[in-house]
Amino acid sequence: MSDLFRGSSDGMTDGHPTTRNLTAAPDRAEPTGPISATYPDTADQSGDAVAYGPDIATEAQLRLIGTIEDRRILLLGCGSGAAAVALARQGARVVAVDPSARRLEAARANIERAEVKVELHQSDLAELPFVRADSIDSAVSIYALANVDDLDRVFRQVHRVLHAECMFVFSLPHPAYAMLDPDSGDPPSVVRSYFEQRSRPWSTESEQGEERVRTIGEIHTSLSRANFRTDTIIEAEPIDAKPSAHYASAMRWAPATLIVRGRKEGV
Repeated sequence: MSDLFRGSSDGMTDGHPTTRNLTAAPDRAEPTGPISATYPDTADQSGDAVAYGPDIATEAQLRLIGTIEDRRILLLGCGSGAAAVALARQGARVVAVDPSARRLEAARANIERAEVKVELHQSDLAELPFVRADSIDSAVSIYALANVDDLDRVFRQVHRVLHAECMFVFSLPHPAYAMLDPDSGDPPSVVRSYFEQRSRPWSTESEQGEERVRTIGEIHTSLSRANFRTDTIIEAEPIDAKPSAHYASAMRWAPATLIVRGRKEGV
């Protein structure tokens, strides 16, 4: 299914799941479910800059995507539309893909309010038959790959649709943060091995799923197998600003968000 929508973003929301109930900021609703499940779905975002995770620098500071204006950008996982709106406002021709009809409906509403144009598709992130080979200038994903079973397959599809030497920027829950119990104190307790292969189940009021925890080495190897060259890895520190509803003091002990940029090599 696909649609093209014109839609402002007075209060854009986006989400990511952790495996706990998150403590809300005083003037914000409390997210439910894990970071990867609720961010960017429940995050309070402006729709002016792409946010790769809660309480960290945005694309406005990191400048990982490169030129945006008049570029065709693929967004894997749309949350409730904040990143799509931010990219479209900067002049990108955005193609957003998400397997969830609920998230697409939320994105559609926010895109219409923002009065921007975004092409929306409901599809598995590893199935992109509606995107021609070598037709995308940049690809972006925010936490959505945490819920993907076959990461290699997604990376191969992204490689197929990107122009040569173009960038794929994505964020995931950091595997070191998955070791911690964010509610256990300051410093937090270590409750899981870094090398633990078991996925972490999550549920919210409307959805449920499993977060795949992958080491940085596994992610790098998967990118290499798909013929991407990793040129940037950011283990993001929390910024010194008013905490969001997703903030936990454990973020000062281990990064909650991992950001990776790969460049397409070969054809």
